[in-house]
Amino acid sequence: MSRPYAKLPGWIDYGLIPLINLVVAFLVAGLVVLVVGESPIQAAVLMIRGAFGYAEGVGFTLYYATNFMFTGLAVAVAFHGGLFNIGGEGQAYVGGLGVAAVALSLGAILPWWLNLPLAIVLSFAFGALWALIPAYLQARRGSHIVITTIMFNFIAAALMVYLLVGVLKPVGSMAPETRTFDIGGQLPKLKGLFHLLGFNLGGAPLNVSIFVALVAAVLVWLLIWHTRLGYEIRTLGFSPRAARYAGMSETRVIIVTMMISGGLAGLMALNVVMGDQYRLGIDFPQGAGFVGIAVALMGRGHPAGIIPAAILFGMLYQGGAELSFDMPAISRDMIVIIQGLVILFAGALENMFRPAIGAAYQRVRFRASEPTGAPVKEAR
Repeated sequence: MSRPYAKLPGWIDYGLIPLINLVVAFLVAGLVVLVVGESPIQAAVLMIRGAFGYAEGVGFTLYYATNFMFTGLAVAVAFHGGLFNIGGEGQAYVGGLGVAAVALSLGAILPWWLNLPLAIVLSFAFGALWALIPAYLQARRGSHIVITTIMFNFIAAALMVYLLVGVLKPVGSMAPETRTFDIGGQLPKLKGLFHLLGFNLGGAPLNVSIFVALVAAVLVWLLIWHTRLGYEIRTLGFSPRAARYAGMSETRVIIVTMMISGGLAGLMALNVVMGDQYRLGIDFPQGAGFVGIAVALMGRGHPAGIIPAAILFGMLYQGGAELSFDMPAISRDMIVIIQGLVILFAGALENMFRPAIGAAYQRVRFRASEPTGAPVKEAR
């Protein structure tokens, strides 16, 4: 992604600046907690304990983080191409159709480990195809990608309501959802793995799709920084004029970039539909597509930053639920405010501290390069 300021070392750009933004966000959130008459320190302890203090909490945190890894990677790929894919919610929604198609048709025939690759392919394909039309409109007609992808979120929601209320709903059922998948359409939980390590996940829905998310992160890293297509994506994002001058097809790169982005968002359905609910239901993304924007911004568009950023937001979701239970004065709406502050400082205000940090770094670097004394003459 292009930067409006001078390039800084990776440990500052990907480590120090996001950390400062996060600290400031939590300091401001602490003021909000003070306003309602509670202790910010106690609230922070309860939130961290609820997310990481016991095995079941860790399981829920990683479960939420898996969703955010997929959507964060999706937004990051588009960012590198100079595109703002705000349609991850709708792409994940439609990706659920691909997962359900495999689970409903083959769940009683094939085991999960054969259905999983098929579900990966179809969920990626459905998400990619849902991003194709906005990509084409951006590349060929100049329609802004933000507007079209937002519109397609609503179209996806309407489409899914139509299908789940009528076409896919079992006969005699009142709930707007498909039937429960057969055993071959259900991804196994990681309870056994954690049990071998001496931990009890309890009711946490953490499942094998987290490994798919980690593999996707590695593949995105290889794609963006170690392939010709990735070079074209980054070139287009940095300077469309330079990309055209170099003979790159702007239309092709935009469409391919958005389809990859949409496909990654579609993979998010694996975790919820096939790994937890075992059915396709209404509104299963639950805002993960929008959280992915903040995750990509906080992670600076790099998979190595997106993974911990996704875990952070998983902590906010799980720890926030525990906090609202232990501190009734802090309602669920207050937790949303805290999450919004993190998004504000990690996203909209991500460059607020960059000029001062960059200037301080340059001063330290300049002083370190100054000679410490007169040169010593060598003895003859």
